[in-house]
Amino acid sequence: MKNSVWRCVLLLSVSLVTARIAPAQQDIDHKPDLVVDDDKVQCPTATFSSIQDAVNAANPGNLIRVCAGTYGEQVFINKSLSIEADNGAILLPTNMVANTTGAAGGPIAAAIVVKDAANVEIEGLIVDTANNGITECAPDLIGILYQNSSGIIEHNAIRNTKLSVTLNGCQSGTAIVVESLASKSSTVRINDNSVHDYQKNGITSSEAGTETVIVDNVVTGLGPTTGAAQNGIQVGFGAKGTVVNNTVSNNVWSPCTSLTSCTANATGILIFQSDDVRVEKNNVVTNQVGIYANGMGDRIESNNVVNTLVLAGIDLAGANGVANHNEVTNSGQAAILIEGNDNSVAGNELTEAPVGILKLSGTVGNSHANNSFYATLIPVQDPAPVHSIRVVPDR
Repeated sequence: MKNSVWRCVLLLSVSLVTARIAPAQQDIDHKPDLVVDDDKVQCPTATFSSIQDAVNAANPGNLIRVCAGTYGEQVFINKSLSIEADNGAILLPTNMVANTTGAAGGPIAAAIVVKDAANVEIEGLIVDTANNGITECAPDLIGILYQNSSGIIEHNAIRNTKLSVTLNGCQSGTAIVVESLASKSSTVRINDNSVHDYQKNGITSSEAGTETVIVDNVVTGLGPTTGAAQNGIQVGFGAKGTVVNNTVSNNVWSPCTSLTSCTANATGILIFQSDDVRVEKNNVVTNQVGIYANGMGDRIESNNVVNTLVLAGIDLAGANGVANHNEVTNSGQAAILIEGNDNSVAGNELTEAPVGILKLSGTVGNSHANNSFYATLIPVQDPAPVHSIRVVPDR
């Protein structure tokens, strides 16, 4: 019995020592290998005044600290490393030039390109492309771009990813893009970022081989615009992933004022030609389509979709999809529109819409059960006249 007591005391002592050591060890682990300061005022001992110079000098796995200041450069990263920015660190490139090409082969001018790198983390940086200086639709403007690369993008502000007013119709200007090229892969977690004032898309995950976890971001469109039709978050063209607990708002294309006038539309969360994507627990407010999914087996669950202008709160345009336990309030066309086959709609709370659940003519195998309807003129309309929503994805 006495030996057992001493063993317990010993284990408790070891636990307490470990608890005391852990924070100090954590501080050691996070000590930067390289320090950048544009004017050496905030960090007088900094070795570099340029982020790119620090990246070039870094060894794989190094941590780069970016001190407060304004950095007028584009950054290219092709090795595993971490960038952690102090409050007030702003990447503000001027007269941006093409520094890579995209999946479709067109030129891209990105503030940060991460290419062919196994693990890159970018945290705490303000990425502002207001001074991009681009005078034509090409090159495509992007804030942060990961190509054939993996890592984490977290706690950043990505803003002003747009061209001049005279070029606002260009399909250009996305804050964050993750894509895979030439049958390679990219796995990226995108979390807790502030994304706003983009011209085309807020966050885009694209191409087969790409898998993203997009969680806890705030993505805010320009509001009514006659330029490019915006999308808040897009997972498309074979990409995989989850979109969870984001707030997406204010994606509105002004010419889309009625079902007959919507030659294009702006979407909060767009799943385009991608299968088995989970869209859960998001707040989607004031868009022309709240959530659009046309892949196979996409799951739209437990989202709050509010104030959808003109069109549908949730649009199941694919097959074998699920729209369960969502709250959809104040929709223009319908709370939930079913355009595809073999979809299941259950347990949703649908408030204020011309039609609660609208099934298009010619669709088959769709089911609905245990939905609640409030202040809705027609709870279920089946079949409805044929109608096609034209979304404009980013690629």
